[in-house]
Amino acid sequence: MSAIIKLEGLSHKYGSAWAIRDINLEIDRTGVIGLLGANGAGKSTTMNILCGVLKQTEGRVYIQGLDTQKEPEQARKQIGFLPQHPPLYLDLTVDEFLVYAAQLRRIEKAKVKAAVSEAKERCGIAHFSNRLIRNLSGGYRQRVGIAQAIIHKPKLVVMDEPTNGLDPNQLIEARKLIRDIGKDHTVLLSSHILSEIHLLCREVVMLEGGRIIFSDSMDAFNNYVRPHSILMRLENAPGAADLLKINGVTSVDFLNDKQVRVYFEGGEEIAERLAATSTQEGWQLREISLDKSLLDDIFKQLSNQIHA
Repeated sequence: MSAIIKLEGLSHKYGSAWAIRDINLEIDRTGVIGLLGANGAGKSTTMNILCGVLKQTEGRVYIQGLDTQKEPEQARKQIGFLPQHPPLYLDLTVDEFLVYAAQLRRIEKAKVKAAVSEAKERCGIAHFSNRLIRNLSGGYRQRVGIAQAIIHKPKLVVMDEPTNGLDPNQLIEARKLIRDIGKDHTVLLSSHILSEIHLLCREVVMLEGGRIIFSDSMDAFNNYVRPHSILMRLENAPGAADLLKINGVTSVDFLNDKQVRVYFEGGEEIAERLAATSTQEGWQLREISLDKSLLDDIFKQLSNQIHA
């Protein structure tokens, strides 16, 4: 059986500068795989080449054994792509746009209606069928973007920063949807947010300076480093005792009257538990993320350990 994704010596340069260099990767199972790296690490370049948007300078890309340069049309049939900015037509309704997406994917005319209906149900947007996309919230626009990526039931779904810009409640729903899609598709998801990769992925591919510096399971990744604190900004922040009641929270540190650093251990669902409790208790969560200073330290630590 052919690997779902196989990259051999993949390299690309803009002008004289290499964006990615000698990337070798093979993925042969379903599930969510994280492509982790700081901004400028080469994630989007890799994804654009993988999806046929950009022609590589060197190397080969195979999707289900199909060479994307020799058999581009057949290879692209196996791929669903959600770019960082979803390719939506705001003046179309959800149904009009998804019918158009189905036609672009050359779904048989007799099967278009069923394909649109199934994609809408899976993404939780059936009740917005006749609404203009411009009148949807950011979270629901993202769901429409995901629906167009899976409408033709591809083997591989590529998502570039799919949760970027969503509020905490929209994040929870988007993560649930991505996990569900990962049950029967291979999902390659890029992010520069380490906590997002921890929450969603079973495997991690880490890029730095256009090269792979780590590629293995999340358990193996945790042997190198485990994130241990999250920053929250709350309009109606609770006391420390209320936060310490949440499963996994070990201690808290109030930076000011609205911002708190929460230290945790164990389960990967801690961000969702914090967001859900905030909604239930009326804490008015405005932002939740892994401490950015910690993320920089993690990249340096992992890079140094691997290259030591």
